[in-house]
Amino acid sequence: MNIDRLVFAIAGIFVLSSVVLSLWHNPNWLWFTGFVGANLFQAGFTGFCPLAKILKAVGVVPGPAFK
Repeated sequence: MNIDRLVFAIAGIFVLSSVVLSLWHNPNWLWFTGFVGANLFQAGFTGFCPLAKILKAVGVVPGPAFK
């Protein structure tokens, strides 16, 4: 699995987890959902994604979006 697919998968897990936590624990978890969405939005324009940088440093193969 390359970085591109991992970023989407991890972002999806974060969003779903924070929505569930906002329902069961505290609505303030939705701020985390907003943070993940804003980060994905800015990564679409700038190409900079902190998670992609971390995954690249760990040694995951980059895909076409995060080379």
